[in-house]
Amino acid sequence: MKRRFIGLTDTGIVRTVNQDNYFVDDEEGRFFIVADGMGGHAGGQEASKIATEAITAYLINNWDSSLPSDVLLQEAIDKANQSILEDQSQHPERGDMGTTVVVVIFREQQSWCAHVGDSRLYRLRDSQLEQITDDHTWVGLALKAGEISKEQAQFHPWRHVLSQCLGRKDLYKISLQPLDVQSGDRLLLCSDGLTEEVSDDQIQTFLTHCKTCQEAAEELIAAAKKAGGSDNITVVIVAED
Repeated sequence: MKRRFIGLTDTGIVRTVNQDNYFVDDEEGRFFIVADGMGGHAGGQEASKIATEAITAYLINNWDSSLPSDVLLQEAIDKANQSILEDQSQHPERGDMGTTVVVVIFREQQSWCAHVGDSRLYRLRDSQLEQITDDHTWVGLALKAGEISKEQAQFHPWRHVLSQCLGRKDLYKISLQPLDVQSGDRLLLCSDGLTEEVSDDQIQTFLTHCKTCQEAAEELIAAAKKAGGSDNITVVIVAED
């Protein structure tokens, strides 16, 4: 399969600072990251930057090691969490900073994804969109438990309350899962600045009908801004041909 990909980020309409970060492995398309920081302008920016850089460095340095891919991914995110905690101890003014993260890797004929927080991974297959990750939010937990409906979750006042993020000593779970990717699939990694403004049905339409990853990414960001652009918007699209 041939892999095509693009990453784009936008500050949005309301915010003055972009606290999102992303990474695409331009040389080989081995892995992709989206992180959405929080904790004030400087803190959020720094947390997502630290996480993205720490994960990138760990994956590159250990890519050819004997570590199984799920262990490699787990350790990369653990390293990112520890790096943020170390920065917090050195800079008390950033003590409450944190970040979400979603990562996809393609290694050893197997794809894996991992996430913490509410940045999401979607897969489009045969024009049907599926959300692969579950949001680590109070609302996400309530939805999974069947306590609220998907419609209620969409507008719930607590939908932004994270149940976990990087930058916490009590980080108790990193969600890891093997990822089934076939020829013709499109993957979307994104921050909640997209999903807060653009519905899954709209995302499905753009990913299905836009001819290139670049066009789809630009259209998704434009749609989020047109709908209000209340947060930073980051999208990474990966297409398997």
